[in-house]
Amino acid sequence: MSAELPFYETLDLTLCGNMGRVHRLCREVVTIAVEPLGLTQSRWTALMHINMLQEGVTQLALAHSLGIEMPSLTRTIKQLEEQLLITRCVDEHDKRSKKIYFTEQGRTILHSLKEKITDVKNQLYNGLSHEQLDAMAHGLIRMEQNAQNCIKHKVKNKVNK
Repeated sequence: MSAELPFYETLDLTLCGNMGRVHRLCREVVTIAVEPLGLTQSRWTALMHINMLQEGVTQLALAHSLGIEMPSLTRTIKQLEEQLLITRCVDEHDKRSKKIYFTEQGRTILHSLKEKITDVKNQLYNGLSHEQLDAMAHGLIRMEQNAQNCIKHKVKNKVNK
């Protein structure tokens, strides 16, 4: 007698693979929605992370938050500056570091961006209850913590070898 597989094990891809695919699709939906604002995926994600981390964030902290290397971020930052959405100022405590601030035009675009993302989220969450969304959020947080612990454990084992 074979045990019936749980639903998450019956997916074509692994659960993690499906999360990756859904993430890419969600990101693409937002990118299409914000295209009229003149924002690419790298630009709108940078703006949202600056907002989340708060103005005055350093470029290095922003790169870490986005999970990208500084050279990749530098290009996006320059593009946002050219669009007059952000400005960079040298950190008075560390002259090697630059802090990022929104311009007035940037704040206006950020407001529109947040409205469009809210609209997209409402469409993406259609048919899901608050309980289902909360369960997914808690599960994702736990999986992220587990992944971080695995990375730390693997790195620790490599150092000890």
